[in-house]
Amino acid sequence: MPLNDDTVTPGFLGFGVFLALLVALVFLIRSMNKQMRKIQAPREADLKQQEWERAQAAKAEKKADTAASGGDDPAAG
Repeated sequence: MPLNDDTVTPGFLGFGVFLALLVALVFLIRSMNKQMRKIQAPREADLKQQEWERAQAAKAEKKADTAASGGDDPAAG
């Protein structure tokens, strides 16, 4: 039987390799989804709350520094 483009096919071995790659892909996707669900990313509202708290702490610290220096603020003019 002569070989040409019409008679040569991947056969069962090619199908088996393709099927094995497909099964591996399914397991990898399931594993990735499981890992992504474990991630605890901060929400935007939480980030804004933390930023606001830092700003309030900075204001309080600045106010405490001004009071500790006798209340004279040279920048206030």
